[in-house]
Amino acid sequence: MATLGIVNLLKILRLMPEGALLDGGPEGEVLLPIAQVPRNSEVGQALKVFVYLDEDGHFAATTRIPLAQRGDVAHLKIAAVNRTGAFLVWGMPKDLFLPWKEVKFEQKGQVREGQRILVILFTDDEGKMLASTRLEEFLSDEAEGFQEGDKVNLVIGERTDLGVRVIVNHRYWGMVHNNEIFGTLTRGEVREGYIKALREDRKLNISLSAPGYAKIDAVAQALLDVLKRQGGHMAVTDKSKPEEIYAQFGISKKVFKQTLGALYKARRILIEADGIRMAPTK
Repeated sequence: MATLGIVNLLKILRLMPEGALLDGGPEGEVLLPIAQVPRNSEVGQALKVFVYLDEDGHFAATTRIPLAQRGDVAHLKIAAVNRTGAFLVWGMPKDLFLPWKEVKFEQKGQVREGQRILVILFTDDEGKMLASTRLEEFLSDEAEGFQEGDKVNLVIGERTDLGVRVIVNHRYWGMVHNNEIFGTLTRGEVREGYIKALREDRKLNISLSAPGYAKIDAVAQALLDVLKRQGGHMAVTDKSKPEEIYAQFGISKKVFKQTLGALYKARRILIEADGIRMAPTK
């Protein structure tokens, strides 16, 4: 079954001079132009294609995958602006349309050619792909189906007094509190994060680093890798400043100290007055 605005896996029904006719299920046959049909394709073979509406309003397919799909939040560059709205670069031949009515009033001054803007992609009643900056109308403050420690995809949103709002898995709002932030977070940046807490109000608290031992194990391997690249010694200790530790490893001083302790206990490193050193192997 062909679904508009996302990547589909569709089987080839027929091969013709014009291209491949793909099985769109209830939507009928979907044409993939001959220039995009992979060499040696066969009837019955499944192809990964992005499905959209062509100029005549018919389902069409392309093997070109856009920067974002329907339901995704993305930080896209503005290619042009006119009286009807803005046109965004999204990796397809035809730019993505952002109508003025889908731009929040306070953001209208930010819509300028060459700038980037945070939008969500959706299809209108006619099936046309559009963008909107009105994320609140598409995202939920209340989440479900998560467990503490789950890894999630994040898009960085705006800063607040409490921390930074983030978009979780393109569907929910979450919060990275100030005490979890040790570096610069840029609006529109894509990061991995973890569910830190499941609140009673079903809102999500997010951590940028893995919880518990999973976090320490990952940091331990990264630290050992850095030690190897630097000849087995680094001039950093548990007395180093938090900002120096974050610059090296992207973690808090607390996690760094926990990791040093675990590596020392495992006899993987030596802790010296001027830094840490890889322990000699037996």
